[in-house]
Amino acid sequence: MASDTVTLGMPALGADRDLLLAAPRGYCAGVDRAVITVEKALDLYGAPVYVRKQIVHNKHVVQTLEHRGAVFVEELDEVPGGATVVFSAHGVSPAVHEQAEERGLKTIDATCPLVTKVHHEAKRFAREDYRILLIGHAGHEEVEGTAGEAPEAITLVETVADVEGLSFPAGTKLSWLSQTTLSVDETMAIVDALRAKFPQLEDPPSDDICYATQNRQLAVKEISEGADLMIVVGSANSSNSVRLVEVALEAGAKASYRVDDVSEIREEWLEGVDKVGVTSGASVPEDLVEGVLAFLNDRGFPAAKAVHTAEESLIFALPPELRRDLRAAGQPA
Repeated sequence: MASDTVTLGMPALGADRDLLLAAPRGYCAGVDRAVITVEKALDLYGAPVYVRKQIVHNKHVVQTLEHRGAVFVEELDEVPGGATVVFSAHGVSPAVHEQAEERGLKTIDATCPLVTKVHHEAKRFAREDYRILLIGHAGHEEVEGTAGEAPEAITLVETVADVEGLSFPAGTKLSWLSQTTLSVDETMAIVDALRAKFPQLEDPPSDDICYATQNRQLAVKEISEGADLMIVVGSANSSNSVRLVEVALEAGAKASYRVDDVSEIREEWLEGVDKVGVTSGASVPEDLVEGVLAFLNDRGFPAAKAVHTAEESLIFALPPELRRDLRAAGQPA
């Protein structure tokens, strides 16, 4: 879907209706790497290729890969012995790696390198006898993977309210880490509460919230102020997509909704609406966004104007075990 471009600070073009498109949006480097990993594994090894959990949190991506021969499972005991299994972008605990080795599975680890960084930080803090306060959502695969790196040292903190109930012996060394896909503002509010209660709290060496999450939230803030409606394309189990809805409302959007695709948009959302913003979570293919824009164009909204707040050029190499097999097969890695 073609779009015009507007420079930040310029007045909106068009007297009646505006359709603003957040940039950046959609696929991040970690998601792109994970999806390509499954695609190339299917090409190289043939179907079926098993994937533990959803490779990324988007039902359309999962369905597309299923049609190509990927089989998504919840746990490794569903994978036949000796088969090929891909670990999702959200990461897994050491116990999962051990189980895969015990069962003789061929593994390809598609964990996002930014999540792997958090795993390394967890192991280092644990080695240095820190109690680690992990900010994140219980049950999320990324949190389970990170917690599994140092289960005896990690305490999960989900909200500011959780901080009040925390207590540690005097002299306890404390540090914090976070799930990479959280709201930046929400995370820092929890960190501030932790620091107020535990002045000795130490920061990780770098911000754990991934660049793509931050960039997408910044873009949403820019286009949500004064918006009548903000539409976020993304699946319900996508933490970063759900956060974008919240960020839009906090930034001033009168209404904000998450949809998996254009079929979930309700006509009544557009009643009395003149300014609409559109974005997508970090695991959303661009064709789903194009479907939303076409829907809005058909209902009288002009061509979308892209609002650029950051440029993204990061590319992650494919997992080393897959690159090795591709080179052995004479294919580009």
